[in-house]
Formats: sequence, structure tokens, C-alpha cells
Amino acid sequence: MVNQNLTATEIGFTHEDFAALLDKYDYHFSPGDVVPGTVFSIEPRGALIDIGAKTAAYIPIQEMSINRVDSPEEVLQSNETREFFILTDENEDGQLTLSIRRIEYMRAWERVRQLQAEDATVRSGVFATNRGGALVRIEGLRGFIPGSHISTRKPKEELVGEDLPLKFLEVDEERNRLVLSHRRALVERKMNRLEVGEVVIGTVRGIKPYGAFIDIGGVSGLLHISEISHEHIDTPHSVFNVNDEVKVMIIDLDAERGRISLSTKQLEPEPGDMIKNRDLVYDKAEEMAAKYREQLLAKQQGATAASTEVVAEEDIPPATELDEDIPPAAELDEDIPPATETEEEIPAATETEEGIPAAIEE
Repeated sequence: MVNQNLTATEIGFTHEDFAALLDKYDYHFSPGDVVPGTVFSIEPRGALIDIGAKTAAYIPIQEMSINRVDSPEEVLQSNETREFFILTDENEDGQLTLSIRRIEYMRAWERVRQLQAEDATVRSGVFATNRGGALVRIEGLRGFIPGSHISTRKPKEELVGEDLPLKFLEVDEERNRLVLSHRRALVERKMNRLEVGEVVIGTVRGIKPYGAFIDIGGVSGLLHISEISHEHIDTPHSVFNVNDEVKVMIIDLDAERGRISLSTKQLEPEPGDMIKNRDLVYDKAEEMAAKYREQLLAKQQGATAASTEVVAEEDIPPATELDEDIPPAAELDEDIPPATETEEEIPAATETEEGIPAAIEE
């Protein structure tokens, strides 16, 4: 029978040994670690969490979510087990401070990077505006839409509460910048129904020294000054007025930059007709556009043919004729001319982007 009255000396294990053993197997926590924890007490402005430390850790209400929280019960329930981010080291009482918000931020940035890589279109409601543009939330992060990337006739102030399709312009976690474009999303959607060489009717919405901005079905295209006429034009104001209805041809669709380039020069039956006889240009627009498309197709086919020109099959010895000498490339008699024909240069829009303020966390 085992003697239950054995002393600590007899078994060779003291209280000090037991305390040392606990210290040896105690978990060591560092700020930045993500650990599991169980909620065992909810307080008015926070909660106590058991993460296996000597003292219960604490999570304040402002660290419970990436979104605003008015009550801890909106996020946590008693005895719930979940992951927590260790925000600060132990205080003088040996207590760690935790966060759920930081985990949500990390995962939100990971998600928006993935969406940007997929070139996804997202939707979000405008919750505020400022002098530079509008503010939205994407995956809980605050995003900024520059005024130059808002394509709507409404004043910015009236956009609050409106749901907008958006494309990503910049996703920079280090600089805390999430910048989006409403214009690019609309242009991409519109581009799916447009083609280079197509004639469309639009309205002049703005005139700059370098060209006119034409509204074509809710998106803006640039009619560059060099594409108004074959004849020299000092300023677009000499040809157009705001709210003029015009016929233009699409000469470039740049989905990456969210821009549509337009031309009336390519629709002129004779050089200078946009200045001398605009009605004739509009009457002949479809006919001239058809010729433009034919020329464009011929150039594309010519470039393709030149780039795919190969030595005739009978000039290539079969692989089994190993004894024959194959002359080096330098000894070939025929020179294959390079494809020197290039596409007609398409002018790029010269508008500049607005400055983008940082998307500072609230």
C-alpha cells in the first residue's frame, strides 16, 4: 500500500520546483502575435480574454472591429473562442492588450490586393465627400475617389449614400492609401459595347486648350485638338461650344487608363471640312468611318503577314537528313524585309490626375 503521508523531501519535489516548472512551460507572448483566446468576461467598454497567460488579457471596445462598435456584445459573446492580435506588451499588472481590429485590417488589405490583381470591379456607397473627392469603404477600409475619377453630373455633395461601381487605382498598405476610380469602372463597362472605328453621338461637356471632353452615354471621351481637323486649329473654342451635340469616331479604347480617345478629323471628306462644313462631315460620318476601318484592318493584316513570314516548307530539310549541311543564317541568299509599316499614331489625352490625399485610418 502506498504511503499517502510522504513529505516533499521524501518525494524530492518542492513547491519551488513546481513554480519553476510552471515558469518553464509558461507561454511567452509578444506584440504582433495572433493567438486563440476565450471570452470569459464582458465589460461595458471592453472584455477580458483567456489566452493562457498568467493574467487575463484585455481588449478595449475600439479594438473590437474595423467598423464602429457601440457595445462589446455586437462583436463578442461569453465563452466564445476566436483569434486575437496582441497589440501591446504586458503592463505593470502583467496584462496584455488585444485587438480584433488589427486582424481585420490585415485580412482586408490582403483581400483588396487580391481584388486589384484580378482587376475586379467593386461596388460601395459614398459615406462622405471632401474638396478633393469622395470617400467609400472597401472591405472595411476607407477608400478615396479623386474628383477627376467621379463620372457623374451630380455635385459631389449629392453623392453621399449613392452606390458606385469602382476600379482600383492604388492599393498601398505601407502608405495607407486606397484609391479608386468610378470613371474607369464606367468606361470599362461602356467599352464592352464600343469598338474602335465606331461613330457615336455625344455632347460637349467641357473645353480645354488641349481638346474637348465629349459625353457619350454617361462616360467622357477626349477629342484632342490634333484630332478635330486636318487643318490647324488654334483652340477648340473656335470650333465647339459647351452643350454642342457632335458626331465623333472612336479611335482608341484604353481600359487600363480608363480613357476613350475620339476624332472628327478622320471623318472629314476633305481636309478642313470640320471648320468649313460641319454638317457635311456629320452626313458622311458613317461612310468615312467605314473607310477608316478598312484601312485599319488592311494595316493590321499587313503587319500580321510580315511578322509571320517564314521560309517555305520545301526549303527546310527533314530532321532525318542528318548528313546534309545546313547553311548558317548569314549565308542565306534571301533577305526577309522587316515589317516597317506601323499603325497610325493615336494622340494620348493630356489631362493630369488630381493629387490624392492619404486614406488615414479613422
